[in-house]
Amino acid sequence: STCACVEYYGKALESLIKQVKIMSIHGKMKHKRNKIFTEFRKLPGGILVCTDVMARGIDIPEVHWVLQYDPPSSASAFVHRCGRTARIGNVGSALVFLLPMEESYVNFLSINQKCPMQEMKPQTNVSDLLPKLKAMALADRAVFEKGMKAFVSYVQAYAKHECNLIFRIKDLDFASLAKGFALLKMPKMPELRGKCFPDFTPVTVNTDSISFKDKNREKQRQKQLEQQR
Repeated sequence: STCACVEYYGKALESLIKQVKIMSIHGKMKHKRNKIFTEFRKLPGGILVCTDVMARGIDIPEVHWVLQYDPPSSASAFVHRCGRTARIGNVGSALVFLLPMEESYVNFLSINQKCPMQEMKPQTNVSDLLPKLKAMALADRAVFEKGMKAFVSYVQAYAKHECNLIFRIKDLDFASLAKGFALLKMPKMPELRGKCFPDFTPVTVNTDSISFKDKNREKQRQKQLEQQR
C-alpha cells in the first residue's frame, strides 16, 4: 500500500528467499523506475514488490501470480492489479489477503466490479519468519528503521482507505500488526497515543544502540548523536 512497505518487505524478501531474484519498485523512485521495470521484464523468473504504480498501463509477460498483500485503496485498483496476470489468453492467478473483519470487501467487489472471488484456505505448513526479521532489525539499523516507517505508513494508509466502512482503523489490532511487521518496539505516532498494548512485548535491547551495517551511515549517526549530547 505504501512506498515504505515496499522498501521494507523488498529488503526482507531478499534475505529470506534465496535463489530468486527480488526487485522493488515504487513511485518515489522516479529515474530508477524504468530501469528496474525493464530489467524485471527480461528476467526468466522473479518477484516484483511494488505499489499501485505497477497496477495499470504496463505489460509484463507471463506473470503467474499477483499477490495483493494489502487491500487496494479502490475497487477499480483491485481489478487493475489482477489484470497484470492472465493477459492475452494466458492463465494466471490473483490473491488478496484480508483480515476476518474485512471479509465484506468480497461482497463489495462482486457488486461494484462484478468480480466473483473464491476463498483460499490458509496454508498449514507456514514457516515463522518473524524471528529472522527481528534478528535482521537487531543486526542493522537500516532494517529496524525501514520496519518502523513501513508500520507507520501502513496505519496512515489504512486510515485513509476509500472503503472506510469496511476498513475501520478503530478495529485494527495494532499489537498483532506490529508483530507482523516484526517490530522491536511500538513507534510514537498520533494514532497510538494513549493506547496500551499488553499483547505486544518490546525487545529489552535499547534500540538506540542498534547501529547501521553501513559504516558511513553509522559514522554520520554517531556524529549527530554527539552533537545532540
